[in-house]
Amino acid sequence: MSLKRSVIAVATIMLVLFLDQLLKIYIKTNLQLGEEFGIFGLSWARIHFTENEGMAFGMTFGGNYGKLLLTVFRLIAVGFLGYYLTVLIKHKAPRSLIFSLSLICAGAMGNIIDSVFYGVIFSDSIYQVASILPEGGGYAPLLHGHVVDMLYFPMFHGHYPEWMPFLGGKYYMFFRPVFNLADSSITLGVLSILLFQRSIFGHAEKSSSAGSGQESEPTDITS
Repeated sequence: MSLKRSVIAVATIMLVLFLDQLLKIYIKTNLQLGEEFGIFGLSWARIHFTENEGMAFGMTFGGNYGKLLLTVFRLIAVGFLGYYLTVLIKHKAPRSLIFSLSLICAGAMGNIIDSVFYGVIFSDSIYQVASILPEGGGYAPLLHGHVVDMLYFPMFHGHYPEWMPFLGGKYYMFFRPVFNLADSSITLGVLSILLFQRSIFGHAEKSSSAGSGQESEPTDITS
């Protein structure tokens, strides 16, 4: 028996949020900014604690006012995503689409939690391990918290060949950005829609056509 669409959505969102926040809280309460260690001792897969103003993969945006606008925008976007997800569930959209949008919604919610609450809940992590609910208050007001990033995969690095235009001789590293599970969830959700959009939306169009009463090919009842 297949899972209900609402169960898929709720379970996906709750699982991503739980794992994302569990890892972030562990990092925040055990490491100082800039500290790192290898995952299973690997040099190319590392936990590296950094924070950003709220954009994915360590990007920043416009200082304090930009941070506030970004947080408000995210709250609006998640509200829209949540509404759209309920509409899709109601209209029995493909489960793969429900799952993909749930990943995107969960990832956005995970980073919003950091932006909205972390500044109030935690002390800063500069030259110290953060504490929860410090006596003097947190490091930033409500809606101005920093997003915790920690996943770092510097798998390849070196210098571009001298013959390459513009880049010749310059240092490169792949993969340079530091990100978190919420960013990964958003990326996986978007990629799954892009990769399987034909099957996802093709199925949705067929369901819509069937529901609108359009004629369909006769079915051989003897098969």
